[in-house]
Amino acid sequence: MLTIAGSDSGGGAGIQADIKTASANGVFATSVITSLTAQNTSGVDSIHIVPAEFVRAQAEAVLRDIGADAVKLGMMPTPEIVDVVADLILKYDLQNVVLDPVMIATSGDRLIAEDAVERIISRLLPLVKVITPNIPEAQFITHIPMNSADPVDYRRTAQAFFDLRANAVLIKSGHREAVEVEDVLYDGSVERVYRYGYQKVKTRNTHGTGCTLSSAIAVGLASGLELPEAVAKAEDYIHRAVEAGADYQLGSGHGPVHHFFDYWK
Repeated sequence: MLTIAGSDSGGGAGIQADIKTASANGVFATSVITSLTAQNTSGVDSIHIVPAEFVRAQAEAVLRDIGADAVKLGMMPTPEIVDVVADLILKYDLQNVVLDPVMIATSGDRLIAEDAVERIISRLLPLVKVITPNIPEAQFITHIPMNSADPVDYRRTAQAFFDLRANAVLIKSGHREAVEVEDVLYDGSVERVYRYGYQKVKTRNTHGTGCTLSSAIAVGLASGLELPEAVAKAEDYIHRAVEAGADYQLGSGHGPVHHFFDYWK
């Protein structure tokens, strides 16, 4: 699995979470770093953006030698980087691409430029297998409010993604204030719906959950699973990781999940 994303100096999200997820699930991870963040559990202090051509150089070095059975896309802060990634997908005919539209950190810090969002919509959406927005990200991209658990809200939002030429969308519900929540996958159309329900864990250790889930989906696709099955397996993994790390005291803010719960406590 190749991850193209930002580096999290706090170790809970981004490239670090992606590599941990792949390693914990028996898949070899390669990486392309798009940005370096100075951050911890409380927030992002600073961001250093990697030049687009060096993003290309990293990816070319990996792809011409090792290749990729699946790709996870995370933080892509500039339109130039988005263009490089789109070009690479086409040049190497990359399959099983999972797009986690990283736009706002758990702490609330903005991580991407407005024109980069527009380029992701126009260039990347048609090229990826699935996009995995949470509710705020889905609202930001589609401009459709999702203020309830009403299935109509989800269906309308999913249709908006398909109108933008998405191939599949997994709408994550973790931001909802409810005991029981449900992530919903629309695979190819609003008629092909898969629901993944779970009970929310009471914890503030949610840093990197989106990165981890999208990476786990890519891991499943790299292993040969079909998308609904890959999502189901990834959902199980992330919720077990959240449960296992719920009581950890790491830093003063949003701590990470426990990626290696199967190996040590």
